[in-house]
Amino acid sequence: MGWIWWVLILFWTGGFAWFADTVRTAMRNRHQRKMELMEAKRSERLAVEAAHRPPEPVCGCTHHLSKHDKAGRCHERVEVPTAWDENKKPLRFEPGQCNCQQYVGPQPLSQVYADELTDLA
Repeated sequence: MGWIWWVLILFWTGGFAWFADTVRTAMRNRHQRKMELMEAKRSERLAVEAAHRPPEPVCGCTHHLSKHDKAGRCHERVEVPTAWDENKKPLRFEPGQCNCQQYVGPQPLSQVYADELTDLA
C-alpha cells in the first residue's frame, strides 16, 4: 500500500510529465532516424539504377546528339531573350534556333563484353 503514496507523490511533483516528455523525445528521435534510413535506402536505390543506365551523348548545349546533323548544326528550338531590364535580366523570350557548335567531347563508350577479374575455380 505504501507504493501508492510514492506514485501519488511522483504524480503531484510532475514526475509523469518528465516521463512523458522523455518518451515523446525518444519516439521523435526514433522517427527521425527511421526517416533518414528510408531516405538513404531510396538514394542508394536511385544511384544503383543510374549506374546501370548507359551514358547518353549530350552536347554542351545540353541537347542530345540526335538533335545535331552531320554539319554540326543543332535543330532544337530554344527560348532566346529579346528584352532586358536595367539589371540585364531577360524580360521577354521568343522561340529561336539553338546556335551551339557540335559536340566536341569524347565519344561515348560502346558496350563491350569483359571477362570477370576474379577466378572462381
